[in-house]
Amino acid sequence: MIRPEGELVFIGLSLSSSWGNGHATTYRALLRGLAATGQKVLFLERDVPWYAANRDLPDPDFCDLGFYASVEELAQKFGSRIAGATAVIVGSYEPDGIAVLDYVLVQAEGLKAFYDIDTPITLAAVDQGNEDYIARRQIPRLDLYFSFTGGPILDRLAEDFGARRPRALYCAVDETRWRPMEGEQRWNLGYLGTYSPDRQPALDRLLLQPARRLPQMHFVVAGPQYPASIEWPDNVERLEHVGPSDHAAFYAAQCFTLNITRAAMIAAGWSPSVRLFEAAACGTPIISDRWNGLTELLPEHDAILIADSTEAVVAVLTGMAESDRQRIGQHARSIVLNDHTGVARARELLRHVTSAAGTSRDQTMPSAA
Repeated sequence: MIRPEGELVFIGLSLSSSWGNGHATTYRALLRGLAATGQKVLFLERDVPWYAANRDLPDPDFCDLGFYASVEELAQKFGSRIAGATAVIVGSYEPDGIAVLDYVLVQAEGLKAFYDIDTPITLAAVDQGNEDYIARRQIPRLDLYFSFTGGPILDRLAEDFGARRPRALYCAVDETRWRPMEGEQRWNLGYLGTYSPDRQPALDRLLLQPARRLPQMHFVVAGPQYPASIEWPDNVERLEHVGPSDHAAFYAAQCFTLNITRAAMIAAGWSPSVRLFEAAACGTPIISDRWNGLTELLPEHDAILIADSTEAVVAVLTGMAESDRQRIGQHARSIVLNDHTGVARARELLRHVTSAAGTSRDQTMPSAA
């Protein structure tokens, strides 16, 4: 891997705040990994009040961080660094994303890329004409399309949307912060995630129903935006927010943790969430819903448990030997430490950037006489 000379510029949803924002932990792990390789990085985010009021990383030590209030201010404050960057990478759900991308596509002299942390959702929306943060017309103009989702969706990006270099770039974990911790295990099963209507049926089936059947056990659901209309069993504790600095302790306090995937991600497959890798890095055994590609990342029974029903979860909670529980958690942790850390993912990104830059140069060079 050759580190590109010059700076990488990311323009994304938010790095400074993890409040209701899973993108922050993905960016933090990746950018810390890039810093560890010696790569210079600038991250730019729109200054919005809901993140400004909940910034848990206002001054990162691994990259430069800048804020802007409009596309015009983005150009005024950071135009020269965008123009001169080795690569500019715009992220999904970026406010004013289409206008930002249009600006980058015209002004950036280096590689132009998109990092889609929501690929199945993005493509479904674009197919329906709902172009919130990227337009179909922009996709073929990108030098690289980094996708949170791998597998067959990469072929679809190329064939149906004209993406020139679709590349899988899964989320990653910062293993120095997500690691096993000593402490009392307060809950038999827990879940960490912002409320989503399409995840709620699985949460009900795989956590709330088991809690009702096992009143002697303890459960927890952490995350914001859950409707007041949800009837929580008495043995399910609710936490409105658990910040990234407390994630490792939160996972350590669970005998098992639950991974639930959004419907569009299940349909696409090959869409591991950052929570999946974080829990595994903490050594907490994972019970997950089922989707294609999961067992290629974490082998079933060896590194993860897959549950299709309430009965399957109840069987695990009541019947698994402690030695098997620990073995599964340790195996998942070893896989993540080898393949899915921020440094590992940063090296992947740099390989793709270096390769694309070389190809672009080759395409512009005159042929030998």
